[in-house]
Amino acid sequence: MADSYCDMVTSQVPWSCVCTRCKASLGPKGDRGDRGMPGMPGSPGRRGLTGGRGRPGFSGRTGIKGDKGDHGPNGPPGDVGPQGLDGQCPDTCEPMPGPPGPGGLPGLTGPRAPMGNNGPKGDVGLKGDTGVTGVNGVPGVAGIKGDQGPEGDCNCTDGALGSTGAKGDQGDVGARGAMGNQGSQGIEGEQGDLGPMGMMGIPGPCMPAIQSSFSAALAAVLPEPAYPVVFANVLNNPQNHYNPLSGIYTAPVAGTYVFSYHLTVRERILKVGLFHNYFPKVKSTETSQRGTASQQVVLHLNPGDGVWIQVKSILTNGLYTSSEDSSTFSGFLLHPDSCEVSMTGRDSPVGMSGEFVFDPESFTWEP
Repeated sequence: MADSYCDMVTSQVPWSCVCTRCKASLGPKGDRGDRGMPGMPGSPGRRGLTGGRGRPGFSGRTGIKGDKGDHGPNGPPGDVGPQGLDGQCPDTCEPMPGPPGPGGLPGLTGPRAPMGNNGPKGDVGLKGDTGVTGVNGVPGVAGIKGDQGPEGDCNCTDGALGSTGAKGDQGDVGARGAMGNQGSQGIEGEQGDLGPMGMMGIPGPCMPAIQSSFSAALAAVLPEPAYPVVFANVLNNPQNHYNPLSGIYTAPVAGTYVFSYHLTVRERILKVGLFHNYFPKVKSTETSQRGTASQQVVLHLNPGDGVWIQVKSILTNGLYTSSEDSSTFSGFLLHPDSCEVSMTGRDSPVGMSGEFVFDPESFTWEP
């Protein structure tokens, strides 16, 4: 009864899942018997259990359908092979998925798409309008001159004059005497030897107290015409007779002065002049766009006279300066006319501080 039950169960499951519990009741394998006569075909067996669905394999390329083959003859059935070894049952009798199938061949590469045509070139945009040129700024107001320092010591005073003596009484008119005889002319004496030249005396005490010198460099290109050129980078100005805000040198005393300028020219021509009280004393014209203009002049000035550099027009304003090129304006007092220091001159337009005041309506380019 147990054998028939196990046979029924094992006939409905795969051979790899036959439980050892059912096989335990079987006896040892007997000797192989003689081959019997082929029996009649049995009736179809009961349909086995449906196994679980395996993992789908990779889809391969579909092959070409072959021709249908001829139906071969039915041969006699083969001998029954020996029974295989018992399989090892897993923990459960559920079907196990088989190993993954081999990868399918890669699909055919699709045709390459044609390259698109370049789009048309866009139109060139319109040029923008030129901006409006800015208005030149108004020149700054000249700064106030500092207070005058205390007057230096001067030991050049003359000695005190003696008191005038009292006038004596007028005497009586004497009687006119008789004219005497003319005497004979005496013998002319010999000329004496020339005496030795004396040593030069020491300088007077007032000369060191009257000094004036300056030197300044241009700090910005294209200075405004019709105004003094401002050399704002002061190199030397111990007495402050040069004003770096207005560009004007004011003479402190009457005397002889030396002035010079050395100017770098770039980009355009240069027409420049050295002015003394609104009138040019010397002029320079440099037509090269990469050149220099230089002058040196000796002038006699009165106290309060003004001296400055001025360009003729905006079209002839090639003054230039940079870290490698300098434009300078210099001057100094060579010697004064006297030791008296006066703050103003008779013909000099100076202000309350004694400094020259520039009037843009007074100058002329012609000498």
